[in-house]
Amino acid sequence: MAIKVVHYINQFFAGIGGEEKADHPAELRQGHVGPGMALSGAFGEEAEIVATVICGDSYFNENLEQAKAEILEMIKSQNPDVLVAGPAFNAGRYGTACGTVAKMIQDELNIPVVTAMYEENPGVDMYRKEVYILPTSNSAAGMRKAVKPLAAFALKLAKGEEILSPTEDGYFERGARVNYFTDKIGGERAVDMLVAKLSGLEYTTEYPMPTFDNVEPGKAIVDMSKAKVAVVTSGGIVPSGNPDRIESSSASKYGEYSIEDRGETAHGGYDPVYANERPDRVVAIDVLQDMVQEGLIGALHEFYYTTTGNGTSVKNSDAFGTEIGQKLLAAGVDAVILTSTWGTCTRCGATMVKAIERTGLPVVHICTVVPISLTVGANRIVPAIAIPFPLGNPKLDAVEEKKLRRGIIEKALDALQTEVSDQTVFDK
Repeated sequence: MAIKVVHYINQFFAGIGGEEKADHPAELRQGHVGPGMALSGAFGEEAEIVATVICGDSYFNENLEQAKAEILEMIKSQNPDVLVAGPAFNAGRYGTACGTVAKMIQDELNIPVVTAMYEENPGVDMYRKEVYILPTSNSAAGMRKAVKPLAAFALKLAKGEEILSPTEDGYFERGARVNYFTDKIGGERAVDMLVAKLSGLEYTTEYPMPTFDNVEPGKAIVDMSKAKVAVVTSGGIVPSGNPDRIESSSASKYGEYSIEDRGETAHGGYDPVYANERPDRVVAIDVLQDMVQEGLIGALHEFYYTTTGNGTSVKNSDAFGTEIGQKLLAAGVDAVILTSTWGTCTRCGATMVKAIERTGLPVVHICTVVPISLTVGANRIVPAIAIPFPLGNPKLDAVEEKKLRRGIIEKALDALQTEVSDQTVFDK
């Protein structure tokens, strides 16, 4: 009897639509869908995809508990031998969803799971210690290359075969320590490694040290009415026409613009209609200007700083944040509000938050996908409304929408005035 597989994919790979359909609710379809055809071919006669669970990336991340409950019941009803999620490549929300679903099914149903994504997908750091994640290329152009090892690994799990080391079986390291027998004692191996190192030869440590990348939170603002606040965003708000040609994905630059010159978003990956219609749904400069007039904030920095976080590398994000932080210090800024939209954008934003906060400035991260910000290491976090409009809601009239935006900014200011010693989510 063939091994029964359930496959989890998002709305894009199911052929339902792109960002405009990212709010598609969870659904169950019998058989394979989209990339499931290639996966099914790789399984051959050994396994069958009995059902595919599909869920929009925005629906999943914005209705997390409801989506998880729905998907759990759908997968449970199929009684599979193994769950395969993705591959998600570098799609941040999709990778986060794949990791979340995989962990949930592993924990709740005791069913083996595997997913696959690009090394910089935030889902890797969030779930590599808990579920098996195979590496993929940056984009879906690598689908064919990703499917074969994913299918082979799923079969190995379903058959209960021994999973070997990450090097041997091709998954991301999980930080687990495993005993094994070798023909040399520890002292001999240590000397061999030392000699190789001193000789400039290649060697592999047996105990790689973890990278601790927590940043000390900036000191809280004592009197906001005397503070100068700056706005930074990874949501891609730029002057009309995008004069510096900031890339819509994998940005290599950021922009510095007058707070009076915000016209559209250059960000790819999320539906730009709402941000283009009202850029303050991403940066909320209108509310901050009101607060300056009311004396609640001392001053608003005359420039805002922006990039597109869509697929932007951690290295570039860190470099942007470091340079922006130095500029803000030189300009006498006291505190920073940084806003983000979707998955990799949140990863980019949180990385920039940490880089800026290394200067000592307190920074609050307003974002929709809070778990990614927590994983990356932002210290002060305020949940936003939705990915295409983190600081707004197009269903409301202009007055009510501005009230909603102001409420989020008030939480952000409260965060900046609160002393924290650890990561804190200000959601009350």
